[in-house]
Amino acid sequence: MTSTLLSLSALLTASVLAAPAAGAAPHNDRAAGASASEVSAGGVPAGWEKVDGADLARITDASDRQQALSASGRSAAAPADESGPMAIKSMRNGKFTTTEVNYVAPNTGALRARSTHVFGAWESFAFEWDEVGETFALKSLANNRYVAVEKNFTGQAQNVLRARSTTAGGWERFVMYHNEDLNLYALRSTLNNLFVAMENSYTGSLQYTLRARSADVTGSWEQFDLYNIVG
Repeated sequence: MTSTLLSLSALLTASVLAAPAAGAAPHNDRAAGASASEVSAGGVPAGWEKVDGADLARITDASDRQQALSASGRSAAAPADESGPMAIKSMRNGKFTTTEVNYVAPNTGALRARSTHVFGAWESFAFEWDEVGETFALKSLANNRYVAVEKNFTGQAQNVLRARSTTAGGWERFVMYHNEDLNLYALRSTLNNLFVAMENSYTGSLQYTLRARSADVTGSWEQFDLYNIVG
């Protein structure tokens, strides 16, 4: 299987965010309008389009995106570079996704939207496009592991996203969607055919965790902004 590596970088010690790939302001709880039956059957939610490797490079290379701020507060005016790593920002709470490498088993490597800035590798991800399967794999640059959906977990941790795999198979594959009007993204796991949501109402160590649990893109829970990172 031949894969095109879109974003792979050495671990970052200091990062600056380029302009956002999806710079629209948050649309709190705005529904996308697809029915659960459409999505469960493999259909595309209304208002959303599938994204392939070339699409992601084109969208994130858009020149009319607003500037963002780095952790140091400096303005990031550098152009987007689709070959670099990306940051994933939840539109539900406005925070960046982090890999919790210091969590103890079984939640080691859990993905949580809990960072106010991109401080380094913890918030950095590589997106790898597979031409054959027409899916993306996400690799965390915090531990160099692929993100998997934990379908066999139970309770609140079922279908949690964890960066724990050394290779990308069925548990680590995602279909990406882009909404042109919102200029936002959604991810659907191919393992259980459900969309990734951010659990804003959770408490404790799994608060803000990312889980593949939604049959539809119902609003900001399943909507994410992508940022290119330049150092």
